Amino acid sequence: MAYTKEFIPKKSDNISDWYTAVVMQARLADYGPSRGTMIIRPYGYAIWELIQKALDEKIKAKGVQNAYFPLFIPESFLKREKAHVEGFSPELAVVTIGGGKKLEENLIVRPTSETIMYDAYSRWISSWRDLPLAINQWNNVVRWEFKHPVPFFRTREFLWNELHTVLATE
Repeated sequence: MAYTKEFIPKKSDNISDWYTAVVMQARLADYGPSRGTMIIRPYGYAIWELIQKALDEKIKAKGVQNAYFPLFIPESFLKREKAHVEGFSPELAVVTIGGGKKLEENLIVRPTSETIMYDAYSRWISSWRDLPLAINQWNNVVRWEFKHPVPFFRTREFLWNELHTVLATE
């Protein structure tokens, strides 16, 4: 629906429509060309950067380090973690072909990063002396669930951060 200054729904009538109209009128976001996607416009992205900056300062003060993990996760990683597969299975975006050839193993477009992060942690941590480990990741995730797109809340791809810690005593 196209919202104009002349038509912004009443918040009391439908908060979701009101919110979407305000976001669109403020030029924070726009709908992407693929169903359920969003373009974050410069003002919207500036807000994201301010959130990142404020949170990044706080978590780094606590000893957290930033890292980046791959967008593509081997399907076998999620199959090892049955709870993840059950929770995300219908929402997964799966890559089966790359470079025009069928892949040896399907790749899942990151719905969350636990499985790929914990695989790395299993190589990085060999004793309690390697702890604590606190890693944050600023990234995008893809969840193929879709009802009604709501900018910044419910879209197929969205930005977030994931902070995972491994502690010796807690």
